[in-house]
Amino acid sequence: MRKLKLLRIPIFAQGIFVPMLIPPILYAALNGERTMLPALVFPALIALTLSVPMLFLIMRGPAQMRGRDGFFLVSLTWIFLSLLGSLPYYWSGAGIRFTDAVFESVCGFASTGATTISDIEALPRSLLLWRSISHWTGSMGIIVLTVALLPLLGVGGFQLIKAETPGPEKEKIAPKITQTAKVLWLVYFTFTLILFFLYFAGGMDCFDAACNALAILATGGVSTKNEGLRYYNSAYIDVVTTVFMMLGGLNFNLYFRLLRGKIKDVFYNTEARAYFLIFAAACVIVTVKIFPLYGSAATALRYAAFQSASILSTTGNVAANYELWPPLAQAVLFTLMFIGGCSGSTACGVKVIRYTVLFKQAVNELRRMIYPRGVFTVQLNSKIGRKDVVYGVAGFIFLYFFIVIVTTLFTAASGVSLFTSFSAALSILGNVGIGFGGVGPMQNYGFFSDSVKWLFCFVMIAGRLELWTVFVLFSPEFWRN
Repeated sequence: MRKLKLLRIPIFAQGIFVPMLIPPILYAALNGERTMLPALVFPALIALTLSVPMLFLIMRGPAQMRGRDGFFLVSLTWIFLSLLGSLPYYWSGAGIRFTDAVFESVCGFASTGATTISDIEALPRSLLLWRSISHWTGSMGIIVLTVALLPLLGVGGFQLIKAETPGPEKEKIAPKITQTAKVLWLVYFTFTLILFFLYFAGGMDCFDAACNALAILATGGVSTKNEGLRYYNSAYIDVVTTVFMMLGGLNFNLYFRLLRGKIKDVFYNTEARAYFLIFAAACVIVTVKIFPLYGSAATALRYAAFQSASILSTTGNVAANYELWPPLAQAVLFTLMFIGGCSGSTACGVKVIRYTVLFKQAVNELRRMIYPRGVFTVQLNSKIGRKDVVYGVAGFIFLYFFIVIVTTLFTAASGVSLFTSFSAALSILGNVGIGFGGVGPMQNYGFFSDSVKWLFCFVMIAGRLELWTVFVLFSPEFWRN
């Protein structure tokens, strides 16, 4: 009964869907896209119809929320919003099937740079704007926005933000969770605005600059052009994008600390240092290998840095057809698909911090072989980490690759080649979007069967919500009491 009462919260959260649709509705109205108005207005009305009654019910009798309830509410919120977000695609008149519409919606809220649409430029521009907005909002976390409202209704929010935000450890950066949400969104919005002006200065029109800025900061990777950012063939745009993809993949808590003058916290952050070290190593190796193809060190570095940042930050944008690069360069990019960005960022994947923890633990095990009576600990940011974090990281990585294997087998069973199936599974779970083989930089996901696409939708949501949030719902113990 208590969980039925808590259902009011994810239904109420659908109200956030309405302000998200206002910009596309205004754009369609002002630019003569009349056929798109019903496709945008009706979902907004549905969201209002669902959320307003829930608002009064929550205010009348707020339900007590336990820690584990956050997993339940976050998962349902993401599912509800993904289904609701598919309606503008399905009703757009662009011939998008319902399965593909749901896939596009999930890609948006899960910040996955994947698509089933071959001709992006043929879509109504208001729909493209909705596509970018869903990436932008979903990436920072709709729940992070929602928790700013829930305390006003008598519902605590830290259980929700713990279930939604990525990384093995969660941290409040302000005394109240609502303040934390506001700080995160302020930093996020400021970066997006800066990127918009930089794109505009680089030759993009206002619409393209806005859509690309929303997607890139969200590490989502979608674009308004069929060729993505390759369309502009601009070194300036590629460099700016590379910088902001890396910024999007960095822990946002560090920006807050930087604003407070705690510069040492940034420079001595274990995960951040590993993140940039991985990026630098990838850039060097790829640049050296592709230099003969371009004949210019600057050009080779430009493409190497862009693609390395794109895959490491799980953005999934493309500046060059990297499948034409030498095998070692491709292998480096393929390896980056296993990693992902930092915890507390808009990026997805396993996360750098987890590999850092396991690496340090592996070193400790080697030392233990030499000094059996020695006491060794894993230190993060010059502090001794909790021992249970190591266990949690090991369990997460096992579950992560178990899901990759299961997804690969299911996809291969549909008749897709083994390499494409594995690449797609790795890309979808890590919310990268691009991969190799049939899901390479020049392809899309339209050729997969409907059953595989529905599986991919589930896997994308699970990957976006850090696996445990979703899979804990399948545990019988979760539903007891």
